[in-house]
Amino acid sequence: MTEMSRVAKRPVYLGAGGRLVGDVVKKSDTLDYGDKATNDNVVATHYMSKLEFELYDTLRKPGISVQRAGTDVVVILVRDAIMELNVAEISETGDDTLNKIARLLKKYDATFIEIAGYTDAMRDANAAHVLSLDMAQRVGVHLSRNKVGTARMFIVGRGSARPIAAQDNVGRLTNRRVELRLAPAR
Repeated sequence: MTEMSRVAKRPVYLGAGGRLVGDVVKKSDTLDYGDKATNDNVVATHYMSKLEFELYDTLRKPGISVQRAGTDVVVILVRDAIMELNVAEISETGDDTLNKIARLLKKYDATFIEIAGYTDAMRDANAAHVLSLDMAQRVGVHLSRNKVGTARMFIVGRGSARPIAAQDNVGRLTNRRVELRLAPAR
């Protein structure tokens, strides 16, 4: 999640009853000394590493990966792993996967969630943007139906930006994805 969206999201999140990582994690006595920013980073890193390990253990399926990016955790959901092949609907296996993710996001509720949709390189950039936004919104709606707070979510469609694979037949399937970037609320 970009720093600007994190700063813009924080007042909305706190106004909706959201919690910060520092409020959730019990700080040990060793963190009473030293720089506050360093201590906050240690607490956030510990909180997010626990979330990362639980996500990794829960989501061991093809087409799904859990990665670490600093203090953020990124869950990459390839479109074919969560949606029907030629229909813009969430599949049964995708429903199961998103339910597991929602359960963990309710448990680790001191996080912001950026839901970003991506497509492969299409001829029409506007169509790619609309398709990517639609995929991200479907995931966001599914999470909100499972009682994940919408004040925590930031939904964006990025079209064909940031490909993670080549633009051949196999790579195109990989580039059609939804990424959940989970950032600690501090």
